[in-house]
Amino acid sequence: MKIKAIYIVLFIMVGFIFFQLGNRTAISAGERDSDLLKLVTAFKNENILLKEWSLYAREHLVNLKSAGEAKEYTRKLKERFPDWEWSESMTSEKWEVTALSPTSQHHQEMLQIMATHTKNPVDAYIVYRVSGKEWNKQSATFFTSDQYKNRLNDIFHGMPTIFSCIKGEFDDKMNTALPETVNHLLTIFKAREIEALKEDKFMSVTAQSPSFADSIKNRNLQIGVRASGLGAKTTVVVGTPIITIEY
Repeated sequence: MKIKAIYIVLFIMVGFIFFQLGNRTAISAGERDSDLLKLVTAFKNENILLKEWSLYAREHLVNLKSAGEAKEYTRKLKERFPDWEWSESMTSEKWEVTALSPTSQHHQEMLQIMATHTKNPVDAYIVYRVSGKEWNKQSATFFTSDQYKNRLNDIFHGMPTIFSCIKGEFDDKMNTALPETVNHLLTIFKAREIEALKEDKFMSVTAQSPSFADSIKNRNLQIGVRASGLGAKTTVVVGTPIITIEY
C-alpha cells in the first residue's frame, strides 16, 4: 500500500512538469504563496503536528532557444547566488543543474534548471523549492518579507506556477475513521470532492476549493490521509493545487 502511494506521488510529480501554463489562473505571487500560510494555519487550528512543508515555484523557460542560452541563464544565476552549492549532470537526453542554499536552521532552498538535448528549440524548465521540517516565526517572516519576493524576481523571467504542500501527524487515539477525517478537512477548506482513491488505511482526494489560487484542470486541492494502525499516528498531507511531498 505504501508503494502504491509513492507511485501516485511520483506520477503526479512527473505530470505537473508537463501541464501547459494555459491551465493556470493569473494570480500574483503574493496571493499564491499565501496558500502555504493557509495550510499551516489550518493544521495549527486542528492540532495537527506539522512535520514537513514545502513550496515549489516552476516556470517553463520558453524564451531560451538553445542549450547555450540555457547555460548563460544559469551562469547569471550563479552570479546572483555565489554562496550556494552548485552541481551539474548531463546525459544524452538532458542537461541539469542543481543548487542548494547554505544550511539554515529554518529552511532549505533549492534551484534546478533542466534542459533537453532532443528538441530544437531547447525545452527548459526552472524549479525553485523552499522547504522545512518545522514552521516557526522565521519561516513566516521569510514569506512575508521582501526576501521571498526578491528570490522570485531574481530567478524567474515571468510568473511561475506555485505548489504549496504540508505534511503532519495527529494522534489516532480519537479513533476517527479516515472518511470522517477527510470530510472534515474538505469542510475546513470549503472544498468539493472531485475524485478519490479510498482504501482501508489510506485515502487520497482531489478537490476544488475557493480558498486557493492556482488550479490544474479545475482542481486545486489534494488531501492524503494514512492510518498506521490502532493507537498509532495518522499522517495527513495537504497540497495545493497538488501534493508534492511523498507520503
